[in-house]
Amino acid sequence: MWPRRHVLSGGEEAVESKEVTSSVHGDVAPVSHSMRLRRVGQVMILFIGTAALWFIYRSLEPFAQWVTYSILAIPAGRHLASAVEFFVYEAPKVLMLLTVVVFGVGIVRSFFTPERTRRILAGRREAAGNVLASLLGVVTPFCSCSAVPLFIGFVTTGVPLGVTFSFLISAPMVNEVALVLLFGLFGWKVAAIYLGTGLAIAMTAGWIIGRLKLERWVEDWVLQTPAGTASALGEAGMTWAERIRRGRDAVKDIVGKVWPYLLGGIAVGAGIHGYVPQNFMAAIMGKGAWWSVPLAVVIGVPMYSNAAGIIPVVQALLGKGAALGTVLAFMMSVIGLSLPEMIILRKVLKVPLIATFAGVVALGILVVGYVFNMVM
Repeated sequence: MWPRRHVLSGGEEAVESKEVTSSVHGDVAPVSHSMRLRRVGQVMILFIGTAALWFIYRSLEPFAQWVTYSILAIPAGRHLASAVEFFVYEAPKVLMLLTVVVFGVGIVRSFFTPERTRRILAGRREAAGNVLASLLGVVTPFCSCSAVPLFIGFVTTGVPLGVTFSFLISAPMVNEVALVLLFGLFGWKVAAIYLGTGLAIAMTAGWIIGRLKLERWVEDWVLQTPAGTASALGEAGMTWAERIRRGRDAVKDIVGKVWPYLLGGIAVGAGIHGYVPQNFMAAIMGKGAWWSVPLAVVIGVPMYSNAAGIIPVVQALLGKGAALGTVLAFMMSVIGLSLPEMIILRKVLKVPLIATFAGVVALGILVVGYVFNMVM
């Protein structure tokens, strides 16, 4: 009886083991299959979404004409008709472009957190550090409201003052939204010009500020602040699903905040497009007016806007005869040399350093404006 019972027991164990194994394999296969189905579904959604966006984009011009002349029944040739058509066409186009860009950059930014940026820049020599900081500023999250904590974090972790300023100049001025909107509205040449000149200003201004040794004009409490410990949990371990969620979150956060400025800028651009006479701006912001570039900078500094809000205005100004160099100077001063940012930086910088920062950057913007008015 015992041997038989042993055999039966062993047989039962074997059967049970087989059932467990089968059960395990049965669970694994559906999970793997569901993951493949999910990926295929995500690719299909991406493809369908891209096709839908392309179809909508191609339909915007006839849609704007239909709304203006059929729905609103505005007679053709009137200033109002031109302004309304401009707004109805540009608003959805720029919003679509902005959404796609912010989503993609949100994914890219998951690789470059402020903590990781500080670690990369800490201990860099000024020349190489200025170049690297300017390039990192293009893809790193930054806005005027985060200027103070970023400045403190950089300085207290050993990033040189000039390198820190290269980053603070590049991040708002040469951001991804500005570049892609410029590319979408004006082509790659204007976008490349803006990228190159913006980076040159950030690198040069940061290097000059570093050479001047102005650390004494940083507020004392900043230099006494203990260095924060950067998070040891880098972003390298994130899955692509998490990075995609970062992209979606970036769209909700950035587009959700920017769209009023964007529509406001398009409305201003529509007014210029519809009511300002052709080539009128050439007399005020043209190449022949030597004072147009400094005037554009003086007008731009007190304004508070971002790239999404100011680029439609830039588009309308260029369409009415304004010179490219003057318009670039205006745009750079609004985005990279805004009065609100300097007010925020006053918490950590003394007035002489803020004045030096503003003066060096303004000089670089003036040079860019005059050079492009001469060669373009």
